[in-house]
Amino acid sequence: MLQILGKASSINVRKVLWACAELGLPFEREDWGSGFKATDVPEFVALNPNAMVPVIRDGEFVLWESNSIIRYLAGRYAGEFLYPGDPCERARCDQWIDWQASELNRAWSYAFLALVRRSPAHQDRQQIELSCANWERHIAILDRQLETTGAFIAGASFSLADIPIALSINRWLETPLQHAAFPALTAYMERLATRPGYVAYCRNGTP
Repeated sequence: MLQILGKASSINVRKVLWACAELGLPFEREDWGSGFKATDVPEFVALNPNAMVPVIRDGEFVLWESNSIIRYLAGRYAGEFLYPGDPCERARCDQWIDWQASELNRAWSYAFLALVRRSPAHQDRQQIELSCANWERHIAILDRQLETTGAFIAGASFSLADIPIALSINRWLETPLQHAAFPALTAYMERLATRPGYVAYCRNGTP
């Protein structure tokens, strides 16, 4: 059975858990990460030299990096309905997955560490305001894309790209800052609320 190493509260672990839910894929999960088993021990570093969650074991195959993992699972377990085989459709999906990992993640970093993690090293008010503004600018990009598709982030159908994007939107909504109104984004999250994987892993059991 597929093994997932990482605590369920981690946004990156939740990507993998949600993908498993969409694929109907059974798994076993072990708690690793802050507050649980330390990831800097030799046992874990042998699996991921970055000492970060998640890591999966699928038989003898070991993989780290959450976006790589969800792509692998969709490719390995008949997930073409999530991750299309057509090169153009797949590239459009990949575009948003990669953008989430690079541009969007970078935008929220300082604000999230300051306002949620309460990091003493991230309490510069000017930097917090700058990060919040940059975060909102990226959320506006998502809102415009959702206005264009009228449905999901990469097009008319739910895809693998919606998993990291929706988790990122949820992080923005749950962070204590001023939230501008984005109607297309709100409607999108309401559409996703019908999916069991969203309820279980994006909203942590909250409809």
